[in-house]
Amino acid sequence: MILEELAFLAIAVVAVVTALLALLTRELVHTIIWIALFFVDLSALYFLLQAPFLGVLQLGVYAGAVTILLLFGVMVTRKRIFSREAATGIGPGPIVLAGLTLTFLALGSEELPQNGVVVHAYDPTLLSQTLFNADGPWLLLLGLVMLSALAGAIYLVREGRE
Repeated sequence: MILEELAFLAIAVVAVVTALLALLTRELVHTIIWIALFFVDLSALYFLLQAPFLGVLQLGVYAGAVTILLLFGVMVTRKRIFSREAATGIGPGPIVLAGLTLTFLALGSEELPQNGVVVHAYDPTLLSQTLFNADGPWLLLLGLVMLSALAGAIYLVREGRE
C-alpha cells in the first residue's frame, strides 16, 4: 500500500467512527460536535482526492456555518442543552437496518464496476472567481450576521440573566 491509500483508509475510518458517535451519543451538543468533526473528516478526504475547492467549501459551509446554525437552533429552543432532557441518540431499529443495508451492499459488490474512471483535473481558481467574485462582500456580511446571531443566542440562554 502506498502512503495515500493508508491516509485515505485512516481518514475514512475516523469519518465512520465520528458518524457513528454522532448517531449514538445521547447529549445533543456532543452530537453536534461529532457532526462537526465528521464534516472536517470529509473535507480532509476532499483534499486527499485533490479537490481543494470542495475541501474548502466543506470546511466553510458545513463544518463552519451548518455547525453554528445547529448550535444556534439548540441554544434558542432548549434552555438546558447539557442536561439529560436534551438527550438524543438512536434505538436498535435503525442500527439493525444499517447492518442489513451493509450486508446487502457486501453481497452485491461483485456487480459493481471494477475498472477505474479517469478523473480530469479542474482549475479551482476559475470556479472560485465565478462564485465569489461579485458575491464576496455579501458572503462576508452573511458570516457577520450569523456570528451576531450566535452571540445573541448565547446571551439569551445564559443562566442568571435578569
